[in-house]
Amino acid sequence: MTTYHSYEPSQGHRLSHDPVNAIVAPRPIGWISTVSDDGVGNLAPYSFFNLFNYTPPIVGFASVGYKDTVANSIGSGEFVWNLATDDLGEQMNATSAAVPAGEDEFDVAGLTRLASDLVAPPRVGESPVSFECRTTQSFQLRTAAGDLVDTWMVLGEVVKIHIATHLLRDDQTYDTAGARPLLRAGGQGDYFLPSDDHHRFMKRPQPATR
Repeated sequence: MTTYHSYEPSQGHRLSHDPVNAIVAPRPIGWISTVSDDGVGNLAPYSFFNLFNYTPPIVGFASVGYKDTVANSIGSGEFVWNLATDDLGEQMNATSAAVPAGEDEFDVAGLTRLASDLVAPPRVGESPVSFECRTTQSFQLRTAAGDLVDTWMVLGEVVKIHIATHLLRDDQTYDTAGARPLLRAGGQGDYFLPSDDHHRFMKRPQPATR
């Protein structure tokens, strides 16, 4: 018979580290570039990030605290998502540091600004995939009781996609594992990589015909 460690989050988890972000894992990293109203660039990674719609593609990230990325995404109505790969792990991590106001994380991490086509924020030149996005919604999260949480959700429609051609297979499909995207897990700094060795294909069931 299975035994369980059960707890109510409001009462504490009684473990060495909160397991929630290790259970809902691994997650893609929202490496978001923005520009302020004053033209100051910003680049920051968010582990609460994902794709929420297919057509049109809509992505979103949640920021614990009202940070520059949220303010810029709402103020300008634009942001860019950049794929954080294994090769870019150290630079991605460097952009998570708290830096003085007005200092651009592109410079801190030694990354190249690549001009976007449809939005003002630059792309990360070293990243093999980037999504240019226009902000569609933003809101502060609430508890079940209706109390505000110090976390803001930002959603954006992807208006242009850039994919390095070496990640397109001969059959013109995207090589997910070959891109070696860093995926965030639990703990204070755990990351994983997808692998073709663990690739499982399951086709969606088709409705029965009469």
